Amino acid sequence: MEIRPTDTPSRELLLLADESEASVNDYLPRSRCYAAFENGRMVGQYLLLHTRPFTAEVVNIAVVPDRQRHGIGSALLQHAIRTAREAGFRILEIGTGDSGTGQIALYERCGFVRCGIDVDYFRKHYPAPIFENGVECRHMVRLRRELLSE
Repeated sequence: MEIRPTDTPSRELLLLADESEASVNDYLPRSRCYAAFENGRMVGQYLLLHTRPFTAEVVNIAVVPDRQRHGIGSALLQHAIRTAREAGFRILEIGTGDSGTGQIALYERCGFVRCGIDVDYFRKHYPAPIFENGVECRHMVRLRRELLSE
């Protein structure tokens, strides 16, 4: 698998990770996209956004459904960590819905720690309720990782 920058992110993957066209359209032009390829096929991607001094955020990350649970998400996150560190960022953040237990576990396995909750984020900013694992996604769980020189 090869991970490299791309100027043509997959719209399908963007909307797999974030159902709000308006949200995606807001952060996409301000982000840098990195994509994972296997045998020439894009199998995953993430967007990295400079949010505050010394801080970047993975604002969108997704893997094609038939390649999920094969380590691609972990590889993308490790790539994001290295890329952010090499760019001089000291903190890398990521957020996900409170109903996304699998995503939260993945982020924690990659060294992110929970640092906050944006209460009712999805009810306030999304046009329709989102359900995941049979549970309404209401709050955004915020996680962060310190990027110490290694």
